Amino acid sequence: MNRVVHPIEEESFRRLRARLDTSHFPPLSRAVVERVIHSAADLDYAADLVMDEGELEKAHAALHAGAPVVVDVEMVAAGITRRETVCRLKDARSAPGMTRSAHAIRLAYEDVGPGALWVIGCAPTALEELLKLDASPALVIGLPVGFVGAAESKAALRESGLPAVSNVSEKGGSAVAAAALNALLYHPVPKLEETS
Repeated sequence: MNRVVHPIEEESFRRLRARLDTSHFPPLSRAVVERVIHSAADLDYAADLVMDEGELEKAHAALHAGAPVVVDVEMVAAGITRRETVCRLKDARSAPGMTRSAHAIRLAYEDVGPGALWVIGCAPTALEELLKLDASPALVIGLPVGFVGAAESKAALRESGLPAVSNVSEKGGSAVAAAALNALLYHPVPKLEETS
């Protein structure tokens, strides 16, 4: 089913492209950069985001083949409107040495197993917990926000070698994390004749 784009969104992207040349990015990276910038009205994300086009291509294929999508908080889930997500935060409990967000990641992994797309936009401890698991993700969108642990958890994600979308700075959040996943959801799936 084709997505109907509202005229306000079309105009917003036109203005974004008038202010920032994104034509040098490969297709999926460009889609992520533009949708994240659009969600935050923050052009600095063009230089702050870190991703690999080959990893995005594999994640895009996995997503469109039905791989599960796990989110750290309901605010991220609310931003992903075209796909069901798994969020176990309501069921999670904090314990000594483990935040509620970290416990929710453990519970979600028990539900989905390897091969999921993980979208973390709020809690650095959720991202830190994911990195402790042998989750074998299709992709980790690690864009938690905050002054404590956010930049460090994203640096650890990049150092892990897992396929990822992250950013260098402390900024991030639910809206930008959902936007990065939506970029992959909205990007067309190549037709068979285009890939051969």
